[in-house]
Amino acid sequence: MPLPENFVDAVYIDPGLDRYRGNPLIEALPPIMDLQALKVKLTGKLTFNPQDCYEKGHLRAHQISALLDDFFQPLSIHKQLEEKISVMIRGGYVGRNIADGSLNKRMQEGYQRIMSGATNDFRFAQSNSTAKSLSLIGCSGSGKSSTINRILATYPQAIYHQEYNFVQLTYLRIECPSDGSLKSLCLNFFREVDRTLSTGYEEKYARKRHSTEVLLSLMGQVATQRALGVLVIDEIQRLTLKRSISKEAMLEFFVALVNVIGVPVIMVGTPKARSIFEMELQAGRRSAGFGSLFWEPVQREPGRVDPKTGKPRKTEWQAFTDKLWQYQWLTHRDEVLSEEIRDCWFELSQGVLDIVVKLFVLAQMRAISTGLERITVKLLRTVYEQELKPVHPMLDALRRGDPELIVKYSDLQLPAMDKRLLELRKRIDERQAEKEIDPAFNGNDKALRLYNMLQAMGCESELLQPLIENAFKQHPNLSLPELSKLILEWYSEPPKPKKAQIEKMKPSNWHTLPSEDLRFKFSQTEKGRLYDDLMYGKELFDVPSWLKKVG
Repeated sequence: MPLPENFVDAVYIDPGLDRYRGNPLIEALPPIMDLQALKVKLTGKLTFNPQDCYEKGHLRAHQISALLDDFFQPLSIHKQLEEKISVMIRGGYVGRNIADGSLNKRMQEGYQRIMSGATNDFRFAQSNSTAKSLSLIGCSGSGKSSTINRILATYPQAIYHQEYNFVQLTYLRIECPSDGSLKSLCLNFFREVDRTLSTGYEEKYARKRHSTEVLLSLMGQVATQRALGVLVIDEIQRLTLKRSISKEAMLEFFVALVNVIGVPVIMVGTPKARSIFEMELQAGRRSAGFGSLFWEPVQREPGRVDPKTGKPRKTEWQAFTDKLWQYQWLTHRDEVLSEEIRDCWFELSQGVLDIVVKLFVLAQMRAISTGLERITVKLLRTVYEQELKPVHPMLDALRRGDPELIVKYSDLQLPAMDKRLLELRKRIDERQAEKEIDPAFNGNDKALRLYNMLQAMGCESELLQPLIENAFKQHPNLSLPELSKLILEWYSEPPKPKKAQIEKMKPSNWHTLPSEDLRFKFSQTEKGRLYDDLMYGKELFDVPSWLKKVG
């Protein structure tokens, strides 16, 4: 009988440590990752082809939208979290082994506990349990959940051990219910086990009106039966919504969760849940686990110098934004990220990774829909003001560094993001339709792509069209590289003298001009500030330096 699609057959490898050897539950796990393996496993699979910058707007919109799901750049906090999860899963299996009978002993203890009704008695608590707990606290959008999901995805979730006729559940992730009920949280556990393993626990246990204590014991029995490696409970701050549950009761629940279930537990939430875990620290229970990991936004640190080479080393903020900046599908894109744009980007996003990426995506979509075709400081500020209003209170709290405000607004999210992207795509389609009313080159897609590419390289559009038409007429079978080389040769030939013509363009379209054009600079500057933004020796004659030379 074939295994379900989400199951894999156990393949045993040497785990590398005596502590882990001889335990099939650990030997069936993937090898422990080093830094290089982590980068390969966690880095997003997004690809970028420079030619795609010259595709039609509606096609580029799809590639830009993929950044929301597929872009991921590992940082030091990701490595730290992966190491903790790796230790928790493997360490939690040390006391549970299907080869030496210790797992069966655990199941027998759990069964006796339930049958005796000793749900509040720790006579049967696993005294040799190696399970640990970890609380992960951070603002919405900081990347907690997405990082955990990527790390867990490096493990097969369900492993079938044919020799022992046993199914191992490596990890399980559940969310706290929106009503903040501890009982509903327990039922969510059974529901997720059923979804993963096609079992019937929820129907079996939900019918009877079990107390939370009994459900907790049943959770422990199921977790033992399935050799659960780690339990992740997300959105833990929702439990604070139910006023009938005291903080002390919640704390006791979490302590019992680790002690009774006997598997590692990771609790993820926003700063609103911090008070629960602070009580745990005050009670001196931190030794039972890994404590708390506070997931801060990426910080804008001062530049560093490598002591070995003496060369500047990129900060995490610089490395992250430089990597993301590469994924621009804009015809007038700037290849190098300027410090002015980088500083503005941080000021607006405060280093919250979800906001950093969404601001970048929305800016690109707006750049295509307006014809700007590049990212500027003015564009970033416009997108922030118009598209990210729901998260302004949270970002303002981070700017002020006010702990009370941060807790108050820490779980704000961007609603209807997909709807907004669809609206921008519609604008891009409308702009594309306007261009195609009178299609250039009689609809020759190859010629149009060549035209966009050469125009982006700085060639004047009025000269390009006749050259491209002539090239296709004389050499219809040449490839794009061959055609571009030929046209650039023709383009560089000295033009025949002709009467100078003044190019007229409405001020409303100046933002579509090349970056060096003073009219473009005027379109990106506040009224009356153009002169202040121009640079001596570049756009302005350097009068002060000249006066120094002439004395």
